[in-house]
Amino acid sequence: MDGDTPPHARDIQSVRTALGTSFDGLSDEEARRRLERYGKNILEEEEISRFRIFIKQFQDFLIYILMAAAVIALLAADFKDFVVIVALILVNGLIGYWQELKAESSIRALKKLTESRVSVVREGEIRQVPSPEIVHGDVVLLAEGDIVTADIRLYESYGLAVDEATMTGESVPVSKDHQAVLDPGAQPYELANSLLSGTTVVRGSGRGFVVRTGRDTYLAGIAARAQEASPESPFTRAIRDFSMRYAVLIMIILVLVGTVAFLQGRELVGIAYLLVAQLVSAVPAGLPLVVTLVMVVGALALSRKQTLTRHLPSVETLGSATVIASDKTGTITEGRLAVQDDVALDSRALMLAAALCNDAREGTGDPIDVALSRWVGEYGELRERHPRTWVFPFDTAMKLMATANEVDGRRRFFIKGAFEELAKRAENRDDLAALEERLNAMAEGGLRVLAFGAGDWQGEDPDAWRYEIVGLVGFLDPPKDGVRESVITARKAGIRVLMITGDYPLTARAIAGEVAIWKEGESVLTGGEIESMDDDALYAALATATVLARVIPEHKYRVVRVLQDRGEIVAVSGDGVNDVPALKAADLGIAMGSGTEAAKSVAKMVILDNNLRVIVDAIENGRVIVDNVRKVIYYLLSTSISEVVLISTSIFAGFPLPLVPIQILWINLVTDGVQDKMFPFIKEEGDVMRRPPKPPARQFFERRQITRILIFGLVMGMASFLVFEHLIFRFPYETANAIIFTAFAAFQWSNGIQAQKEHEPFFVNIRRSLTINPLIFLSVLIGLVLQLAAIYIVPSWFNAVPLAPEQWGYVALLAVVAFAVVETIKWVEYLADRAAG
Repeated sequence: MDGDTPPHARDIQSVRTALGTSFDGLSDEEARRRLERYGKNILEEEEISRFRIFIKQFQDFLIYILMAAAVIALLAADFKDFVVIVALILVNGLIGYWQELKAESSIRALKKLTESRVSVVREGEIRQVPSPEIVHGDVVLLAEGDIVTADIRLYESYGLAVDEATMTGESVPVSKDHQAVLDPGAQPYELANSLLSGTTVVRGSGRGFVVRTGRDTYLAGIAARAQEASPESPFTRAIRDFSMRYAVLIMIILVLVGTVAFLQGRELVGIAYLLVAQLVSAVPAGLPLVVTLVMVVGALALSRKQTLTRHLPSVETLGSATVIASDKTGTITEGRLAVQDDVALDSRALMLAAALCNDAREGTGDPIDVALSRWVGEYGELRERHPRTWVFPFDTAMKLMATANEVDGRRRFFIKGAFEELAKRAENRDDLAALEERLNAMAEGGLRVLAFGAGDWQGEDPDAWRYEIVGLVGFLDPPKDGVRESVITARKAGIRVLMITGDYPLTARAIAGEVAIWKEGESVLTGGEIESMDDDALYAALATATVLARVIPEHKYRVVRVLQDRGEIVAVSGDGVNDVPALKAADLGIAMGSGTEAAKSVAKMVILDNNLRVIVDAIENGRVIVDNVRKVIYYLLSTSISEVVLISTSIFAGFPLPLVPIQILWINLVTDGVQDKMFPFIKEEGDVMRRPPKPPARQFFERRQITRILIFGLVMGMASFLVFEHLIFRFPYETANAIIFTAFAAFQWSNGIQAQKEHEPFFVNIRRSLTINPLIFLSVLIGLVLQLAAIYIVPSWFNAVPLAPEQWGYVALLAVVAFAVVETIKWVEYLADRAAG
């Protein structure tokens, strides 16, 4: 449509002229020309080959790390880890490939909302045409149950109401008035004279001109956002940044060791052997595999709590979330209206009016009518006993509906609608002031209020109607069970909960107040206010705002981006097409199981029980997963650094290698290879929801974590060197080497046991220390049996010799020292935390 003024801001004649059409519709020839000019009324999408879809599953930084670990395992002849890692990569890729082949594409899902057959007027005749073939200027006929397949400017409407929840988040049908002429800057939820593609007619009928099709529709704008790339997960970013820094550190160590070895006059073959030993000791090859296993086990645990994971790193993102931006309808609330309050001047008359002036049938129909039918206990019986003899359908201009029914042998009149409209004809004027006061109080509480009247039948002419207002009924979409408790839990955990909705501010605030999202002193931010702010002002406003009302998809998307740009980890929940841009942009998009395919296709998680409570429960699980990832990172890096320190110090001191590469690989098998596989099963340590969230980089690599890793690595590396120095002068090299070989495995077992608990020392609660993960002791037993086999059954395979009984004292010494080092660190931190409160 040409011109700068949008259709909703023009009168009907101006729209018709601008479109070059008429009330008799387009000619077939003109429709064909316009189809060629503007294209089909479909959402365009890029066709992606199955091969590209498959390859895309492996374009992830975590997968790259796993691939690198597989190569290292292969070079080190560790075929077991190589096979496991490759299998894990392939399974992960096949799962992602299968999910994409199931057509969980947002654009295809959005297309389903607009593909049907449409009634149009062509050549003055009503015809049924496929929705992709309607064009600008077509006259479209709409009736109850029809899906709107293009953006339309109405020129006729008869009690027309449309469900716009998937577009705007509005929780109840929106009445339309074709005669309205709106401000050019009206928001989508204000378009009283227009229909948006993807919405559904729930009541009445109408006609209108098609003003936008295909890629020009409001729906297409949402689809464009859905095609944007999702942000990299915070966990992936943290692992990538750490890996790059650690790789630089390893290169520096290798260069330093190689230089010292060269200056010592060692042969090049020997130097190469040293560097291989150093590389094997420095690289925690099992880290990416075990971290992935922790997340896989976490994802399985989440699935038992009705949370399905579509993107594996998202299980960690849950634990790092600082903000939950939740949709209202269907997540916080039931997604259906219910009678919340009423004022009855005549209880029987109010019940009759609610039951008889009502079009609900078997629980279906207008949500307000359905709510009234549930509220009236004898709805079906009343309608049967008092048959309807006349009806005045809901009129959007008059904002009311009326019926006549046979009651007690006479014809009675019943009416419902806006209080201000019913008050114009009401005969009980002495009651109106008190009723209006009650109505204002109900409206202030966020209720949608209808007035009801009853009287004797006076005829069909509205001017002849005579009745008394018999009561008021207030409606609200009630909160779901458990939501309030979950919000309080989230707040205690330092997580901000924002409710984002297309509903009216008062209604939104009332719901938010009931579930503890909003409280006195906090603010409600509207879409109009969001548009008037720059990003800095918006972020400042979000510091006190907990409710965002009359919000459209662009606003929700922008709020997510502004929060992310300031370092927040944002989880967004939603179920409608209007939620797609924000779900895609979020660090963690969570779709409802009963939501639209468009929402589920871009989300990284899907919850089967549409309840905010499930999200908060999942965050609790996510925090346990984060803790376990943190613990396994500590365990693997601290042992790797102790190996680096031992070997580097020995080389710098001019000593022979205390451990040869085959021994390092074997130690990794009987310690890392067995123990670290048990870390996914560590139970929750304390109340994880009483701790504030941390960004992933600080979760895994903050000062306390790094300090622990370095202290353990340096102390145990030096302690092992001092023991090796003592042994090398007392025993033959082969014996000294065999003792260090076994002792190194033993003190790593001690470290693994200690790593199961982080927030309190082992001896503070011995029972919890022993039960937090009993499998860790099984792993020690397995490792010990394997080590004994290596020392006493096939020592030649590992360049070792059997140990005499008295030589096990050195092994025990290093194991006890390792345990004591970690316990001392924990006590220092534990006492410091208690002193700080």
